[in-house]
Amino acid sequence: MVKKNYLVVIPGIILAFVLYTLSQGFNNIIGIELLGYNKSPISTAMIAILIGIIFGNIFKVRNTFQKGLDFTREYILKLGIICLGIQLKPFEFLEFGKIAIPLIVICIISVLIIIKLLIIKLKIPTRMAYLISIGSTVCGTTAIIATAPVIKASKNEISYAIANITLFGILSMLIYPYFANFYFEGNPLFAGLFLGTSIHETSQVAAAGLIYDQQFNSPETLNIATVTKLIRNTFLIIMIPLFAFLYNRGKTKDKEYSIINIFPYFVLGFVGMIILRNVGDQAFIPYNNYNWNEIIDLIKIISKICLTMAMAAIGLSTNLKDIKSMGHKPFVVGFVAMATVGIICILTIEVFQEIFI
Repeated sequence: MVKKNYLVVIPGIILAFVLYTLSQGFNNIIGIELLGYNKSPISTAMIAILIGIIFGNIFKVRNTFQKGLDFTREYILKLGIICLGIQLKPFEFLEFGKIAIPLIVICIISVLIIIKLLIIKLKIPTRMAYLISIGSTVCGTTAIIATAPVIKASKNEISYAIANITLFGILSMLIYPYFANFYFEGNPLFAGLFLGTSIHETSQVAAAGLIYDQQFNSPETLNIATVTKLIRNTFLIIMIPLFAFLYNRGKTKDKEYSIINIFPYFVLGFVGMIILRNVGDQAFIPYNNYNWNEIIDLIKIISKICLTMAMAAIGLSTNLKDIKSMGHKPFVVGFVAMATVGIICILTIEVFQEIFI
């Protein structure tokens, strides 16, 4: 039975890998063969998610592939993020964390205040607003799914909020890397903080970081964006119990809420990979051990393959019809939440840039 359960995910994983290979091929043909660049100016991650969206909306994805695609989005994505930790050199994680945490806190508080005002103005359901706000400020779909049970959200409200977050997350994922490079004049620290704070999903931040890296040759921006986003993810521990309290205060609670169920454990793997890199650098680099560098390069390649496969799987699961059928009021809330996070992030960086430097 266990072997059979493992086998059912293989077709979907293979499909995601095929789309990764296809996107890499398109990337090389367009960027190198046609445009004549030594390195393609087009992002493989962007091509992968766009191909996934096109295929997923033209053809119906068979149930044979669905479990594997779900596995790719859930676990291969997390493996890719864990492997990203190998890129962080000694003490970078702590350094970025000190910078990112106050920025994230300011953005979360600002969005919650704005959305609270919108609830009153637009008269949208409180549960819908809660789902959109936590999806915008913490970690997108994961936060929505984790929050829904504690505020007793309906299936339609959950689907609506996820479609909302998906739409604006994809838009920001595709636009923000270019905007960040232009606005912050190529500063990798500021660009990484902006991408990691202003884009909803972990996968979308990873894709935006890949796009930035591939377009502007800045792996440091990818590292900073990833660390910033992972720190945001840990705010689930605070935000979801808070939302549960705010929504259920004065009401009888059916069951206790467990923080263990919402903690993003892959963050521990990411931190473990950072520690591995730091220990390995201390142990091997003084002796010019080239095998260690080869191991680092291999893990980096695995990370990018896993993340691009996850982008393809996410694209295949994005239903444009569901997004089109969204009502305008939650749509407005989602847009305002996205814009608020982006604007507050920029203003905060501008005000405190001397501290960040």
